[in-house]
Amino acid sequence: MYENEMQLDFHALGQEIKRKREAKGWTQEYLGQLIDRTAHSIMYMENRGQHPSLAVFYKLVILLDISVDQFFSPKRQKEKSERRQRVDWLLDSLNEKELSVMESTAEGLIGAREIDDNE
Repeated sequence: MYENEMQLDFHALGQEIKRKREAKGWTQEYLGQLIDRTAHSIMYMENRGQHPSLAVFYKLVILLDISVDQFFSPKRQKEKSERRQRVDWLLDSLNEKELSVMESTAEGLIGAREIDDNE
C-alpha cells in the first residue's frame, strides 16, 4: 500500500453536496435526474457518505461547483487558519462581478501595504 495513501472523506463530501444542492433549491430527486441517479442514491451520498463512481463524482462537482481540494488535501486545508478557510468559503459563494470587487480590494490593500513599507 502507498505509504501516504489517504482516504477521501465521503461523509464531508456528502455534506457539501447537500449544502450546494440546497443552496440551488434543488431536491434530491431533481439532482438525481440531472446525473441519471435516483433520489435514494443522492440521499445515500449526502447522509451516509456512499462512494459515487468517478463519472458521478465528476458530474456532481461540476454541476454543484464544488471545490474538491479540501477533500483531497485535508492537511493543506488544516494548515490554513480558520479565518482563511472562512474567507475562502465566502469567496467561493461570490459571482464573477462580486469577485472582481474583492480582487480590486485585495490589490488595493497590497498596494497600500507596499507604500507603508517604503516610507
